[in-house]
Amino acid sequence: QLQASGGGLVQAGGSLRLSCAASGRTIGTYVMGWFRQAPGKEREFVAAISRNGHSTDYADSVKGRFTASRGNAKNTVYLRMNSLKPEDTAVYYCAARHNTLSSSWDAYDYWGQGTLVTVSS
Repeated sequence: QLQASGGGLVQAGGSLRLSCAASGRTIGTYVMGWFRQAPGKEREFVAAISRNGHSTDYADSVKGRFTASRGNAKNTVYLRMNSLKPEDTAVYYCAARHNTLSSSWDAYDYWGQGTLVTVSS
């Protein structure tokens, strides 16, 4: 199971750190992705991080503002979000897959429940 947490209400320009904790699985064996879904919109890719954390990929809309990292010893991955904008408002999900990085949501095998991030202007 994957469980995302850390969402909340923040003003534009603020920061949040999301966490995704795994239970029953060793998170270090998976590529981890972050996706988000805003009301009335399709789920979209945010970031992905390789199993050892040495490779990452980001959506253009978050590059330079968001940073994915992982603490395999804690069986947790993180998404640090800086300079938040109202358009970042969404439910954020973490997901896991084997093998390579992917920005396609349907490439991921396991999903956690989301955590809501609301950015006020």
